[in-house]
Amino acid sequence: MQPWRRKFPLFETGLTMKQRKNSNLSIFAVVFSVFLFGIFLYNEDVKSIAEFPFSSSKPSSIQESQEEAKPVTEVTALPIQEPIKNSDPVHVPVKKPDPDQHPVRETEPVQEEVSKTEEVKKIELFAVSEEEDDGGDVELPPEECDLFTGEWVFDNETHPLYREDQCEFLTAQVTCMRNGRRDSLYQNWRWQPRDCSLPKFKAKLLLEKLRNKRMMFVGDSLNRNQWESMVCLVQSVVPPSRKSLNKTGSLSVFRVEDYNATVEFYWAPFLVESNSDDPLMHSILNRIIMPESIEKHGVNWKGVDFLVFNTYIWWMNTFDMKVLRGSFDKGDTEYEEIQRPVAYQRVLRTWGDWVEQNIDPLRTTVFFASMSPLHIKSLDWENPDGIKCALETTPILNMSMPFSVGTDYRLFSVAENVTRSLKVPVYFLNITRLSEYRKDAHTSVHTIRQGKMLTPEQQADPNTYADCIHWCLPGLPDTWNEFLYTRIISRS
Repeated sequence: MQPWRRKFPLFETGLTMKQRKNSNLSIFAVVFSVFLFGIFLYNEDVKSIAEFPFSSSKPSSIQESQEEAKPVTEVTALPIQEPIKNSDPVHVPVKKPDPDQHPVRETEPVQEEVSKTEEVKKIELFAVSEEEDDGGDVELPPEECDLFTGEWVFDNETHPLYREDQCEFLTAQVTCMRNGRRDSLYQNWRWQPRDCSLPKFKAKLLLEKLRNKRMMFVGDSLNRNQWESMVCLVQSVVPPSRKSLNKTGSLSVFRVEDYNATVEFYWAPFLVESNSDDPLMHSILNRIIMPESIEKHGVNWKGVDFLVFNTYIWWMNTFDMKVLRGSFDKGDTEYEEIQRPVAYQRVLRTWGDWVEQNIDPLRTTVFFASMSPLHIKSLDWENPDGIKCALETTPILNMSMPFSVGTDYRLFSVAENVTRSLKVPVYFLNITRLSEYRKDAHTSVHTIRQGKMLTPEQQADPNTYADCIHWCLPGLPDTWNEFLYTRIISRS
């Protein structure tokens, strides 16, 4: 190194000067002092570079500050939170992200200093996520293990898998903490299969499986819920400038540049053609379907490597389904009403035919997600003082307690039977029963309605405004994606 090369000549000069006059000793002392001061400044400069966030080698002080950004990792018992007496969005001192701090987007006008600070934060968060995702093998469950039979275990050491304020792609519909929810335990429940364990989620490993590939979620707003979860799960290890989200019509595409991978969502609430297919204007009470018409949607699914289908919630507003006589394109309006399970079977038969005619199982993996349940009546889980799902802070933990939340298991049976009957393999994501225990995980009054945030007055009226259909994120849909992840890394 340069300083040491400079040191030896000076040292030799000092030895020579011993033979010179004493008057010259003072000059040497001054020169040597200046040299030592320069060495000190040099070492301090190297130390400051080593401690800079962009440095690849982080000292212990930097690692400690990163550890502080992680969720709490020690719990010996389930923390007790006071029951919510009402839904008025008044904050109590619960440790959580500031709901008023919205993620900074590139299009928002911000001061230069704030922009720099946010950029450093993003880089630091990315570095932490990248570090956490490295190292260690993934232990896969045995092929014969039933992943969907088990129990919910409180675990704030590994869950949530990401933080709400770290995912800029979440919509206001699902950001419950930012929207005023006061309890956060719903984020800390991990699904534990009875006879095995789900593998640790590693975003980089999944992205490697998605390299040069497309993953697409097709269906209704619950599949969009799961899509948002998947975007948040993988984006944590992607540098800020190497990811993007674009929406065009019914298709939303999240792209990861360095892997040439996409995670997409396609709006088709009935899978087949319907009068509710507009991705923006679809709040239609008089829903009409064409059970044998799927090609308009299906053309957008061709060439995708991982397809995840669902359809359920849009079937539940009437006992019978309206089936169009004719075509929407021809302006036909007459329809007949048939029983819900009969119509559902016709639709899934049409979908199954499309799968067998268009899917190459050597290239494309197909999933079908079962019903995402509702929690509308608190009496269903023996809570006479509840108001829908609005006051719930814990799952149903008595796994032996018989209960029903109104899920139409006739449709479940149809979906299970159709997927089993196909020649093309379809992996059935049996999320229904395990999700029925999660009365605590809905967005409730901490969400939007018709594109607008609920007002304090509306939040105080959960009997009218509580959304007990969709789920907060981070939350339950992350578990659904853990099932997807397990299947993909096991088979790819």
